[in-house]
Amino acid sequence: MSKDNFLIYGANGYTGKLIASLAVEKGLKPVLAGRNSAEIRELATELGLESIVFGLEDEDKIVEGIEPFIAVLHCAGPFSITSQPMIRACLKAETHYLDITGEIDVFEFAASKNDEAKSAGIVLMPGVGFDVVPSDCLAAHLASRLPEADHLELAFKGAGGISKGTAITMMENFHKGGVIRENGELKKVPTAYESRKIFFGPKELMATTIPWGDVSTAYYSTGIPNIKVFTAVKPKVIKFMELSNSIGWLLKMEPVKKFIERRIRKSISGPSKEVRESGRSILWGKAYHNNISVEATLTTCEGYQLTAMTAVGSVEKLLNQRIFAGFKTPSMAFGSDFILEFEHTQREDK
Repeated sequence: MSKDNFLIYGANGYTGKLIASLAVEKGLKPVLAGRNSAEIRELATELGLESIVFGLEDEDKIVEGIEPFIAVLHCAGPFSITSQPMIRACLKAETHYLDITGEIDVFEFAASKNDEAKSAGIVLMPGVGFDVVPSDCLAAHLASRLPEADHLELAFKGAGGISKGTAITMMENFHKGGVIRENGELKKVPTAYESRKIFFGPKELMATTIPWGDVSTAYYSTGIPNIKVFTAVKPKVIKFMELSNSIGWLLKMEPVKKFIERRIRKSISGPSKEVRESGRSILWGKAYHNNISVEATLTTCEGYQLTAMTAVGSVEKLLNQRIFAGFKTPSMAFGSDFILEFEHTQREDK
């Protein structure tokens, strides 16, 4: 273990395993970490890697665990719970922090630590997976085409299912409603606040607003003060999302949350290898000012597959390039064309 190596925390989760396996395929030797000793050590043995075990309850223990490393790639959600102790420890240990979250609160917390990160000489870069690398790069690209834009809309259509971790994160945040950015400020709005048809490549699909990470990150990446993010969903799902505005109080109750979490852990396993390898995701974006607008679409591989690729790619770039310390979004650190470095990715301007 040395300060030129990196640590993957939460490597035993669905996405963590994909990331660790890809890192090894690329000739990297990260150290694996997490709180589940048996699972971490089994995976490390399988991949021929070193491992360490520690939880996130004691900050001194976290600092001790991560101090030998130049960077931590944090993959253990829900990030609304796990990110703050890890970020604080990274600031103390002077270790770069990356994660694969899409949670607005995490981005905002990391941004609030910008000055501390600069003083520590480290980069804080949450969101180096599907949340938010492709959409962040698309936002930055649109802003470069129309620098005077004051409104930004982004949308995506995924491919395949979701992992246990993603489902649990969604469950943890479902009762909070939606978020948009208006006049530079985050604004809480009802779930499924705005729904309409959006053209995703071959056809139009119904889409609705969600509190996706770009509501936070795109503002830092582009300076555009009004931002909404949509996802393609079936009309019946939109109806259920709208219903949640009335039963949000129920979803906050601990017995209900625990019941839902048990069901998630029993019934969700994440997209299969076949889906990951064959699936494609489509993103759309529009930036505008008055009657002037620019649009673009971005096609990528399936989201979890892309997350492994962009997460490992982000760590590689961070280790091999000089990135100025502080809070960074992926496009701030690597440029709007970063997403184009990955296979099955195509961008089309309109």
